[in-house]
Amino acid sequence: MMPIRKIKRTYRKTRYVLYKETLVDFREHFWAFIGSFVGMGLIAYLQYGKMNESDFVFLIGSFGASCVLVYGVIQSPLAQPRNLIGGHVVSALIGVSVQKLVPDLLWIAAPLAVSLSIVFMQITKTLHPPGGATALIAVTGGAQIKELGYIYVISPVLSGALILLIVALIFNNLTPKRKYPAVPILRKRKRKKLPN
Repeated sequence: MMPIRKIKRTYRKTRYVLYKETLVDFREHFWAFIGSFVGMGLIAYLQYGKMNESDFVFLIGSFGASCVLVYGVIQSPLAQPRNLIGGHVVSALIGVSVQKLVPDLLWIAAPLAVSLSIVFMQITKTLHPPGGATALIAVTGGAQIKELGYIYVISPVLSGALILLIVALIFNNLTPKRKYPAVPILRKRKRKKLPN
């Protein structure tokens, strides 16, 4: 009889924790919606027409995943500015490099681009999961994306990530409950006291 009671208690605790963790204030939903709508809207407006529709859809997907992190879970280490910008830029560089080295073997280039981007994001401490998609797009994208070469890193990748960051810095700091980035970019230095 004792194990069943313990299982029931564990079940109740787990259910409570999961329930409490999924409660999000309505204002959080509102600001996440507004921030992601404005950020993605600006990217879509500025990028639409510059590339064919399938490449545009893939690119928007990568930035859409970034929106989930940057506007939805703003305290996550993966959503911080260094990770947002660095993750996309590092991954774009890796993706374009792999595409240039292995242009005709998609079955090698795709996993190589994603895997190398993960490793380089880990090394540079810029892990941002949507960066994997950014690397993959550089390899699997259409001719228009591939023709961009390393320009792909600057536009649309860096420019899009900067748009998301600027919008996040504005909308994630409009209320006292939301602070982005989690750690201030410019920290005050503590002065060391000199011994007497």
